[in-house]
Amino acid sequence: MRTNHAALAAGIAIAAAALAAPASAQDKPAMEKCYGVSLAGKNDCAAGPGTSCAGTSKVDYQGNAWKLVKAGTCTSIKTPKGNGSLTPKKA
Repeated sequence: MRTNHAALAAGIAIAAAALAAPASAQDKPAMEKCYGVSLAGKNDCAAGPGTSCAGTSKVDYQGNAWKLVKAGTCTSIKTPKGNGSLTPKKA
């Protein structure tokens, strides 16, 4: 009986460790830069001249500011200034 309990406990411990393991890079969705969709100060890195990195865009939907979005969704994101773009938009 003790052997069965020990085997069961070991099996549960292994299963719990597998569940607690961090997701692999393969489990993360592919991402792409999407220009013109971020709100002021909410962009990801490097929003063009006058900005240095994340959170430095000056206006909502700034054309040269980008946000990482799930691959394949950028151009379907609608904003008051048009859809998102895979390339920087002119101001």
